[in-house]
Amino acid sequence: MIPLLFAAPGEENIIKKIGGNTEAKLHLENLGFVTGGTVTVISELAGNLIVNVKGSRVAVSSEMAGKIMI
Repeated sequence: MIPLLFAAPGEENIIKKIGGNTEAKLHLENLGFVTGGTVTVISELAGNLIVNVKGSRVAVSSEMAGKIMI
């Protein structure tokens, strides 16, 4: 497992685990990041990621991307 931060752009990945405290996990779940779901990195800007999850584009901070394991 590696953090989403290190995913290659354009590659579809399966979310294996969501880390962090309960509040962070709930926030990520509300954005569509759930274990077993897919996520694709679209682009990276200053450490922050633009990803495609459940058909929507979402911006994720590098801190949050570090909690999403693929």
